[in-house]
Amino acid sequence: MSDQKKEIFDSVAQRLKIEGFNVVNRDETRPWGGFFVIDEAQAQQFANVYFDGLNVEELKISGKLSPKILIVAPNTRLSWQYHHRRAEIWRVVSGTVGVITSETDDQGEVQQLAPEQTIKLKQGERHRLVGLDDWGIVSEIWQHTDPSNPSDESDIVRVSDDFGR
Repeated sequence: MSDQKKEIFDSVAQRLKIEGFNVVNRDETRPWGGFFVIDEAQAQQFANVYFDGLNVEELKISGKLSPKILIVAPNTRLSWQYHHRRAEIWRVVSGTVGVITSETDDQGEVQQLAPEQTIKLKQGERHRLVGLDDWGIVSEIWQHTDPSNPSDESDIVRVSDDFGR
C-alpha cells in the first residue's frame, strides 16, 4: 500500500474516532481505494455529521440503514454496477469525484461532485464512482429495500469492471 493511501486511511480513521463512531469494518484492499463501515446503531449520528442532520427515519425503506465512508484513489473507477436489495445516498466529504448513473447498462456522462454535494441512487440504478485528480472521500448510507434479506457486499451486480472482478 502506498504511503499516501495509508496516510489517508489513518487520517479518516482518526477523524471517525474523534467523532465517536464505532468502525465495524475497515477495508484498504480494494484496487480503487477502500472503505470504513460504521455501526448501524449510529446511523442518525452519522447523518447528523455527514448529511447535515438528514432525518434517518425519512431515509428508511425497510428499517435498516448502513453508514460507510468510501475512499477513492485518483484516476480509478469502481465497477459499473447496481444492486437488487438497496438504494444509496452519497455525499462528498472531501476531494472532487465523478459519478456516472443510468437506468440502463449504457454509461452516461461523468458528473463532477464537489464537497457537500449529494446524490441519491435508486435500487437497480446503474452507477459508478470515479476518482478524479485527487483522493475522494465520500459518505454513503445504504438504504436496505428487503427487510428479510438486507443488502451486503455480495449484492453487487457488476456490468463492467476495470479490475476484472
